[in-house]
Amino acid sequence: MSGEKDLQTLLKSMKPEHNSGDYVFCKIEKLDPINLDDIVMFFKENEAVTIILKKETADSLKLDYAIVMSWITLSVHSSLEAVGLTAAFSKALSDSNISCNVVAAFYHDHIFVNKKDVKKAIAILNSFSN
Repeated sequence: MSGEKDLQTLLKSMKPEHNSGDYVFCKIEKLDPINLDDIVMFFKENEAVTIILKKETADSLKLDYAIVMSWITLSVHSSLEAVGLTAAFSKALSDSNISCNVVAAFYHDHIFVNKKDVKKAIAILNSFSN
């Protein structure tokens, strides 16, 4: 199953879901000292490994982070080949001065926004289905 490709269908059916908890982006040199079950997502870059995890986990591991974020999942199964979805919702959020960090996984797009902006971001994302 490859997911939805039609932009209008994606926008009307994306159904954003707020995942409970506070999340942070941290950088580490190696994954070894971290239990993989504690990591929501990770990406290996040339400079370091970026990990996304719950704030309380980062605090217990004494990891540095700059901002506390909320995690929104678009529940529609979007194709990795879909064109325009990220551009559409990121522009709408940007127009309201909301920064977003997007991770596209196999089934869903995941959006991380500043914790203070989550209610407004959900309202903006829900407006696409109207």
